Amino acid sequence: MDDIKIGEILLPGDEEAQERQEKTVRARFWPTMRKAIRQLPFGRDVVAAYYCATDRQTPLRVRGILLAALGYFVLPFDAIPDMLAVVGFTDDIAVLTTAFALISSHIREQHYEAADRALADEPGVAVG
Repeated sequence: MDDIKIGEILLPGDEEAQERQEKTVRARFWPTMRKAIRQLPFGRDVVAAYYCATDRQTPLRVRGILLAALGYFVLPFDAIPDMLAVVGFTDDIAVLTTAFALISSHIREQHYEAADRALADEPGVAVG
């Protein structure tokens, strides 16, 4: 996936667009995460990013970038459909990795602690 497309995906959008994206992410994040957790080498980071994106103390621009990346992650039909086993999440990983590089300093320890609790509650999912 080229930088231009990733850049377009990660545009934070205005506050109304972010609210729509947050609603989509909240509704689809956990079902998608449960399917992908074993295939994502950085599942804990994705869950921490979810908590960072839904934290009202996170700066608006950072929330927008995370919500855009997580929105891309939760949508089943994207550049490479997620239904294609391991290969289906490669484009999602590229988008999420780019988002993390842009905003990693905003994901705080409290977000990782929330991720650890969420993953610990999920049967069969290792925290790591």
